[in-house]
Amino acid sequence: MSAVRFTPLTLVNGLILKNRVVVPPMASQTADNNGLATEKTFRHYQGLAQSGAGLVMVEYSHVNLAGRSEANQLGAHDDACLPGLSQIAKLLHQMDVKTGLQITHCGGKDSAAISTDIMGPSGIVVPAYDRVLPTPRAMTQDDIAIWQQDFVNSAIRADKAGFDLVEIHCAHGYGINQWLSPLTNQRTDQYGGSVKNRARILLEMVSQIKQAAPRLAIMTRIPGQDDYPGGLSHSDMGQVSQWLVDAGVEILNVSSGIGGWNRPKDIRGEGFLVADAAPLTGKTAAAVIGVGGIETLDYIETILTNKQVDLVAVGRAILAGPTDFATRVMVNN
Repeated sequence: MSAVRFTPLTLVNGLILKNRVVVPPMASQTADNNGLATEKTFRHYQGLAQSGAGLVMVEYSHVNLAGRSEANQLGAHDDACLPGLSQIAKLLHQMDVKTGLQITHCGGKDSAAISTDIMGPSGIVVPAYDRVLPTPRAMTQDDIAIWQQDFVNSAIRADKAGFDLVEIHCAHGYGINQWLSPLTNQRTDQYGGSVKNRARILLEMVSQIKQAAPRLAIMTRIPGQDDYPGGLSHSDMGQVSQWLVDAGVEILNVSSGIGGWNRPKDIRGEGFLVADAAPLTGKTAAAVIGVGGIETLDYIETILTNKQVDLVAVGRAILAGPTDFATRVMVNN
């Protein structure tokens, strides 16, 4: 039987990924204090590309200085970021991989306490298992319009820089996740209440990006659920996923929600988030990425063969040794 991991995948817009392995966005903290890429950033991504993955995603990049969640976070907030972003995309393309830029706003999840204006859908502290976060202010209609334009402008920069895709970060308790979740969005206007209303800011954003940068494929990193009492359910995210695809999303990158990205203490083994991704696979025209401590050839082949997911994201195992991963997994034995 031929190895499924080497099967190309063609997206709706025609973009072809040469295999089914993805390097997910992982913070490198290699940017300077202004969010600009450095030589260390370039070397980092050249290293990740040596893994043999067909798609290398570039780390979460803030769309506004107020939306940073850590120091030395890469930025996509200003045209000054363009030369560095262009260089990253060029280097990755030279290594025969497709690449995308993940864009984000931390909203009320300002873990580093560096934001000058902490905001969210409601004035509710973002719940977290391992820390107490600051209280955000509730966003106004003007704030919503500015947020959306910041995301669109950052996507336009990703397009100008030559990236193949842009990914909107809607998971891990960050800004857009806060809008989707009933735990943190308790508004009573058109952006709150029902699941459709809570998804409205994101759906409008996707449509705006699609219009402004039609060449770009759009990904969303979504929670399969919030994994927090009273939060988003699998059913909620099944519906949101359909709306996202209808709006123009081509890849659903399924991760964790308000509870954060860390592995639950009671779950061991590979693919601890694949069970959240599997119910979405094959339900829409979008490709589905599974993630969560994945590292071995056998596991990758199993979940692809069983059609639990369409693409497999391998983070820490590649970060620990890209060339070792390439030798172990990306050789067609």
